[in-house]
Amino acid sequence: MQITADKVVSFHYRLSETGGELLESSYDAEPTLYLHGHNGLLAALEAALDGKQAGDKVTVNLTPEQGYGQRQEGATQRIPIKHLLGYEKIKNKIKPGMKVAVNTQHGPWDAIVLKVGKFNVDIDSNHPLAGKHLDFELEVVEVRDASDEELAHGHAHGVGGHHHD
Repeated sequence: MQITADKVVSFHYRLSETGGELLESSYDAEPTLYLHGHNGLLAALEAALDGKQAGDKVTVNLTPEQGYGQRQEGATQRIPIKHLLGYEKIKNKIKPGMKVAVNTQHGPWDAIVLKVGKFNVDIDSNHPLAGKHLDFELEVVEVRDASDEELAHGHAHGVGGHHHD
């Protein structure tokens, strides 16, 4: 089955900074799932996967503009600790330099902690990969039709059904 709009795709990936070391890999975990054609993945990655099928491998080189944007100097914010994803579990472990996910109206956004206070944290709101040229190695594991529920929600649901936070 080919990857087209409204298909659920599972894939493994390796992510490196161009000319640099491996930053992330999904090979030691479950494959990543997304609903094709619903903006659940970087546009350049979706475009590269379009028409592929299980077993296909593709390498994608992204400029900062295709990835996570250019770094914005002075993009710091003070936010309440309670706006961090899973803050109850991490509130006593937060340290400067730590990567965190901030709950926003557009979903989680990765940021780096600059300073920790009792009730607030100062974060660099640039995505940690902003300004970087990135190389993705993708391997398609499975392609399937999306369920009516997945289509209604606009994203793939993981193994065992619904996984909303």
